[in-house]
Amino acid sequence: MSSRSRNDLKGPAGVSAHGPSTRQLRVAEEVRRALAEIFARTEFRDPELLDVHVTVTEVRISPDFRHATAFVTRLGRSDVEEVLPALKRVAPFLRTGLSKMLRLRTVPEIHFQPDTALDNAMELDQLFRSPEVKRDLED
Repeated sequence: MSSRSRNDLKGPAGVSAHGPSTRQLRVAEEVRRALAEIFARTEFRDPELLDVHVTVTEVRISPDFRHATAFVTRLGRSDVEEVLPALKRVAPFLRTGLSKMLRLRTVPEIHFQPDTALDNAMELDQLFRSPEVKRDLED
């Protein structure tokens, strides 16, 4: 590296200008897999989570590995927002499950966000199929 230090390349809140590190990506994927396994095999006592099937599509880990944001969706349904409060309530239980499954020094605190990537992709697909856009693309 040149005369600039490694800290000079960091943006706001210490986030690297180059994106997440390889370790962050690896740990995030391990957390995603573990959460998906917990959701697949656990019946929660929370009445709002009875018969609710949640899919963890992505996990992002903070640079200090203390916080994990899990992006969740319900396949075939767009009402994932309704179960976010219930997921927040069971987050300590999920964190305990993660601590048993993963070998990490500190298990991250889990935060949930709805995954809107599929909705956005479907909206773009619909837009590309519209006659006006098709006409412009063919020219």
